[in-house]
Amino acid sequence: MAKALNPTWDLDCFFPGGSESPAFQEFLDDLNKRTETFHERLKKAESPQTEAEAEVYTDLTHELQAIMSRILEGISFTDCLASQNQADRKAVAMGGRVQDISALFQAALSQLDRFLAGIPDDVFISLLKKAPWSDASFYLNERRQLSKEKLSPEMEALASSLAVDGYHGWSKLYDTAVGKINIPFEVDGKLEQLSAGQAFNQLHNPDRETRAELFKLWEAAWAEHADLFADTLNRIAGFRLRLYAQRGWDSVHKEPLAINRMKKETLDTMWDTVEKNKEIFVRFLERKAKLLGVDRLAWHDVDAPIGKADKKISYEDAADLIVDQFHTFSPKMAEFARLALDNRWIEVEDRPGKRPGGFCTPFPLEDQSRIFMTYSGTADNVSTLAHELGHAFHDYVMKGMPHLAKEYAMNVAETASTLAETIVSAATIQAETDKEAKIALLSDKINNAIAMFMNIHARFLFETKFYAEREQGIVSIERLNELMVEAQEKAYCGALSEYHPHFWAAKLHFYATDVPFYNFPYTFGLLFSSGIYKTATEAGAGFEDHYIALLRDTASMTVEDLAAKHLGVDLKKPDFWQRAIDLLRADVEQFLALTE
Repeated sequence: MAKALNPTWDLDCFFPGGSESPAFQEFLDDLNKRTETFHERLKKAESPQTEAEAEVYTDLTHELQAIMSRILEGISFTDCLASQNQADRKAVAMGGRVQDISALFQAALSQLDRFLAGIPDDVFISLLKKAPWSDASFYLNERRQLSKEKLSPEMEALASSLAVDGYHGWSKLYDTAVGKINIPFEVDGKLEQLSAGQAFNQLHNPDRETRAELFKLWEAAWAEHADLFADTLNRIAGFRLRLYAQRGWDSVHKEPLAINRMKKETLDTMWDTVEKNKEIFVRFLERKAKLLGVDRLAWHDVDAPIGKADKKISYEDAADLIVDQFHTFSPKMAEFARLALDNRWIEVEDRPGKRPGGFCTPFPLEDQSRIFMTYSGTADNVSTLAHELGHAFHDYVMKGMPHLAKEYAMNVAETASTLAETIVSAATIQAETDKEAKIALLSDKINNAIAMFMNIHARFLFETKFYAEREQGIVSIERLNELMVEAQEKAYCGALSEYHPHFWAAKLHFYATDVPFYNFPYTFGLLFSSGIYKTATEAGAGFEDHYIALLRDTASMTVEDLAAKHLGVDLKKPDFWQRAIDLLRADVEQFLALTE
């Protein structure tokens, strides 16, 4: 019998008392003073012209990393509080205070850019080879190069300050608005008011009539508040575009590519290779439609379970399944997952008032993570749990490293999480002997590939076109719906009978102000992890240490250099991407053969 697990997480080990925590208030007071001091120091700092002059700043990188880790701690704590209870307005207020401190820190970073840019090249190169500068060498060099393409430190600091109640404020407003959404729906014979997160889980219900009914209510709920969401999305994009224009940046992809330490050639090659391989995934959608007894799939059918996938899986059974499958790839990963599960690092309880979606967030001062989701027993929930545990393992293996050597980008972050999903699904499929169960498991795995190649592609196409039109003025609700459906039709190759016009309102990723273009890194993560998985299966025992070494390098080089060093491949060429996609094509071919 599976060991009983507590479905709620432990946050009191960080700051007792939740949003009423005196310890957290003291933490923020200290952090604010520390950040102010750091900012004032950098404002007065003169760029050293020799290595000897740099001796005055030997503690600079230490203090930089200490403040960064504490701000991340504050963000994680307030995000966890606000996510577990969207009615917790004190948590939102404290999150606002963390944002204020973060804005002050961004102003300090603008001064740091000025300081770094003023150091002669030969002196700077020499400093990066010596401790303590060497702890942050990649990050500091990256900042120095990018600062040359930004505004003056004073103007960048002003933009960061205004962003708190402007740019980031709109994002917070979106979170508040989503918390107000309730969808009346009958569950097990009882009418309930479903939160957005609960309703989203019901969209994966195995009963097609239930899905169809709920999807109409889902679309109607977002349409009812579409004016608010359209205003929010337009303002976020407007702020971003005006800042880019002031910097002289002519592409909305410049910032997300820089954040992801990725070249445009790599992104273009990835999408081009995906486009050339969509035909077989369209065949999967067509076959799935036949299995569901419809001519073409509707939007709510795409992720629908097939066959025996409608069986509910308890949280405890899901945990045991994940730990067992992790062990086939990496005993260290399995050991970590059990640690996280047993020590209440995970919030899964299915209750009203929680925000939708799932995430993993680090608490760097304690070298722990926390995972958030709403678990209702679906196969998709199991995948989400494995996914977030992959994120947490990534952080765990970097324990003890300097903070700046752990600041990895989103695309490689999605590598660890997506690989965790792949490990669980691949091992489970291989072990399954029942034909119908194998079909169901394959369908779930392929659904994830469809999401990365089609759903995520639609998001990327939508945002690219939306930003182009937003430069000419406000984009109306009607036009947002049109752009969304056009992107979905193109990304899904016209294979669906019904699309999701208000997806732009329902998907919180469009409103994340810390991460522009919160989409293509997911596809990168799936394919990069598939390439790693392929390498691992060929290497056999002993790859675990190579994988951990790759993860530990993820914040210290570009993705192109990372792939070249650890996998011996060139991401700017299609070979690697095709090899990764071929693994996923094989799943579809197996599914088509089994369902012939």
